Amino acid sequence: MICVKRKLLLITVHLSFLLLTTSFISCHKKDQNNIHKSIVQVDSVFALIDSSSNSGVSKEKSKLYLAKAEKKTDELDNDSIKLKLFSKISLKYLNLKDSVNFLRTNQETVELSKLSNDSITLAEANWDLASFHRSKARTHEAYLYFSEAQKIYEALHMDYESARMLYNMAVTQADIKDYTGSEINTIRAIEILKPLEEYKRLYYCYNNLGSITKELKDFDRALDYYATALEYQTKLDFENNYGLSLKNNIGVVYQERGNFEESIPYFEEVLKDKSLKSEKPTLYGTALNNLTYSKFKINNRENFSDQFSEIIKLQDSLGEIKDVSRTHFCFAEYHLSKNDTLNAIFQAKKALGYAKISSNNDRVLESYQLLAKLEPSKSSYYNQQYISLNDSLHHTERQVRNKFARIRFETDEFIAENEALAREKQLWTGVAVSILLLGLMSYVILDQRSKNQKLRFQQQQQAANQEIFNLMLTQKEKLEEGKKIEQKRISEELHDGVLGKMLGARMVLTGLNKRSGEEATTERKKAIDALQEVEKEVRSISHELSHAAYQNIPNFIHSISDLLNTVKATANFESKFVYNETFDWDSLNANVKINVYRMIQESLQNCVKHAASKNVIVELSKTDTGFMVKIVDDGKGFKTSSRKKGIGLRNISSRIEKIKGTYTIESARGKGTTVTLKVPLEIQSTCETS
Repeated sequence: MICVKRKLLLITVHLSFLLLTTSFISCHKKDQNNIHKSIVQVDSVFALIDSSSNSGVSKEKSKLYLAKAEKKTDELDNDSIKLKLFSKISLKYLNLKDSVNFLRTNQETVELSKLSNDSITLAEANWDLASFHRSKARTHEAYLYFSEAQKIYEALHMDYESARMLYNMAVTQADIKDYTGSEINTIRAIEILKPLEEYKRLYYCYNNLGSITKELKDFDRALDYYATALEYQTKLDFENNYGLSLKNNIGVVYQERGNFEESIPYFEEVLKDKSLKSEKPTLYGTALNNLTYSKFKINNRENFSDQFSEIIKLQDSLGEIKDVSRTHFCFAEYHLSKNDTLNAIFQAKKALGYAKISSNNDRVLESYQLLAKLEPSKSSYYNQQYISLNDSLHHTERQVRNKFARIRFETDEFIAENEALAREKQLWTGVAVSILLLGLMSYVILDQRSKNQKLRFQQQQQAANQEIFNLMLTQKEKLEEGKKIEQKRISEELHDGVLGKMLGARMVLTGLNKRSGEEATTERKKAIDALQEVEKEVRSISHELSHAAYQNIPNFIHSISDLLNTVKATANFESKFVYNETFDWDSLNANVKINVYRMIQESLQNCVKHAASKNVIVELSKTDTGFMVKIVDDGKGFKTSSRKKGIGLRNISSRIEKIKGTYTIESARGKGTTVTLKVPLEIQSTCETS
């Protein structure tokens, strides 16, 4: 049973070492020789441990293999692998029944487990130690270490292992007749094992409950428990002969109940198994003794001496001292029924001797009682020995039960303390989470409120900036409009007033040409020439005033720079103005300049209104056919495919058509906007009017 629980240990160690070596290879390629050496060393330890388990190897040879394995394990640097190997070596020493080396290596395993904080290996070490003490009939120590292992497995939520420890604790309790405690722990184990559908362990548990209730003389319950155990035995998915032991136990219940006839079929069914004598000779001897005993109880006239003698011979060859003691006791009762006192005393003393050797105190007490009956002259001595041993056993059992109770109390106290700590931890965790959530919620609310206030302020600021900008544009437009009106008025006055008068005077003077006289003619000609000069001059002035609004943007670059600075100051963004300094921008046609100025102005206005830009770049560059204007921002951008044209874009389209140019808009959400204007220079001549 101990070996079964370690089947996965070898795989675990190999996997651990594989992970370790993989880590070493990836992180320390220079140390590959050392890694290879470590792998070889661990493999050699496994080989030595396996060699110690070979069936053909003597016990002394196995110990030598384990000693070498232990020495090589000590040389390893990795504590995790070292711990697993020590645990395996310790288990091998336990199987070899080498107490000294087992206790030493087990202690080493416990210390390494605590240092490495390896709870599972620590639980296994306690399990091994408990099994060792139980084999030495040290029930208190066995129970203590089974309990320690159970607490660890329970804390790790390893239900199957926890249930097995509870079962072992229950069996240990039954050894010192703590039947109530044994029943409680067995039922606890059953409650865990049922959902896991561990039929084999459930069979063991119900078998133990049957044995407990049989000892308490509650035979009906014992039979029920054995019947349940038999049900689980039939559910096992592998071949077994567990049912034979159960049927023998059921027969014993009927036997102790005094129903010897009912017990016989169960013993006979056990003995029908042809492989029983070779595979389970101990059970064969026990069942044969039970059958013989029941038959003699029904009919003591038959001779059963040969049968009892053969059974004793078989059990003695197997070294089953407890069973030999029981058979001698039954043989003594048989001789007593035959009134053969001498042989009865002989067999009773044999039973007493073997009972003492096997520490079977119940059989010792029964033997004292039988001898007191067989030898009345020594009955006082036997009764005194009985009372002394019985009192001693009761005292010892009471002490051990008290220790068990104290361990249970400490375990319950430990569990209660852990539960209280868990509840307290949950409470504080809940309080901490609540405070954290409250703080987080308060922060979110305050932050959102602050953001909303900031957003409202920005919106108000943008609205105010837009209003100021619109007022500036309106003011500038009105100023331009006033200038145009004034220029037109002056032009009209010069053209219609002065020029008309000059024309009238010229006409008068032309009429004087009819007068004769050389001098008059000369003077008239001079006057007419002077008036013509005035007429030409007035016409020229009128022409210039008529086109002043379009021809007079005295410094184009300076105007663009002023526009950009004005918008930047109101809209709170960074700007950059780049232009070709070698090109004479003031030489551009007035119509081109005013339209380009307005398109730049509209694009900047869009940066303020819609883009929420942080940076704006205005670039003027010369091209082969004319010049190009780029307005680039890092604002929100938009999908150009789904964007509807507003008034601003329609104005840009109208103005670019007037100067026979083209424009493009490139934009995407979150990636800003670029407006590109391309203007040819050939249109200057066509835009000028005479």
